[in-house]
Amino acid sequence: MVSTTIKSTYSLDVETVRELEAMAQRWNVSKSEALRRAIHSAARDRTPGAGSAIEALDDLQSSLGLTAETSDEWERAMRRERRASAKRLER
Repeated sequence: MVSTTIKSTYSLDVETVRELEAMAQRWNVSKSEALRRAIHSAARDRTPGAGSAIEALDDLQSSLGLTAETSDEWERAMRRERRASAKRLER
């Protein structure tokens, strides 16, 4: 299969170039191939930076099993704790 390639020029910082070279060496491929693989992998994955802040919050709440009921329960417990703390400070 013939693939079309487009030559491009990018400016990368020294550390990124070193990491790209190390990755290419580890995978025993060219730097161009390592960069292609990294880009394809990033495009497939849903990384935290790829979505919105609301999606990240939804993911966090899901991972914690946070429901409206548990949230309300936590809120009530915090209010009781704050009131008890305020009463101790008043004494």
